[in-house]
Amino acid sequence: MAMRAQTVAKLRAMKLSGMAKGYEDQMIMPDTQALPFDPRFGLLVDQEEADRMNRRYQGKLRTAKLREKAAIEDIDYIPGRGLDKARMMELASCAWVKAKQGILITGPTGVGKTFVACALAHKAMQHGYTARYVRLPRLLHEIQLAKADGSYLKVMAAIARVDVLIIDDWGIAPLSGEQRREVLEVVEDRYGTRSLLMASQLPVDQWFEAIGDATIADAIMDRIVHGAHRIEISGGSVRKIRAVKPSAPTAPEEG
Repeated sequence: MAMRAQTVAKLRAMKLSGMAKGYEDQMIMPDTQALPFDPRFGLLVDQEEADRMNRRYQGKLRTAKLREKAAIEDIDYIPGRGLDKARMMELASCAWVKAKQGILITGPTGVGKTFVACALAHKAMQHGYTARYVRLPRLLHEIQLAKADGSYLKVMAAIARVDVLIIDDWGIAPLSGEQRREVLEVVEDRYGTRSLLMASQLPVDQWFEAIGDATIADAIMDRIVHGAHRIEISGGSVRKIRAVKPSAPTAPEEG
């Protein structure tokens, strides 16, 4: 027993926590103990690999700061929403991320735009990509602070490195001249190199006007609309449905 404890302690000291847990499990599982050495050792290696993959995923999840704990499997395809399951399953393959394409999600408040965006981001992370969720007002504030404290280049480089950047609440408020230029820098850094997923209450055909400057609007729209997949969600607000029927089963989506 003492030797087993020492072995487990050494494995954990070498940061082989998955293998340590697998070894402890094997010691209390008679069927596993009856196996030859090679299969038993293979199981330990498999558990260590799985443990490392899970830790990497959990790290990506913390960094992503997704607003919703969403999954593609939980999306509701009830009639009237405008969501096509076959198309969502195609997007779930993450070919759009590999191709460095964008997704534009539009629809009224509360119909599930944020949920769908976060579900797609979750799937991308499961495929090994990184993601980050941010509301446009928060992103602009972060950039403003970075300019003030001298970390602008560092912050912009970090944003540019993310494989899937989710910008929510696009067009929720008028942009100042400086903010337009900041948005242009963000989308320019991603054009053809990383994926951008944007969610907005405004239909795409109103985005040009919402940007507020024809020259910059041309540049921004050219970069975010070209080659992007569009998802237009319709129907009633999930939040309102919950408020009217508090005793009804809770829907998986919100946002």
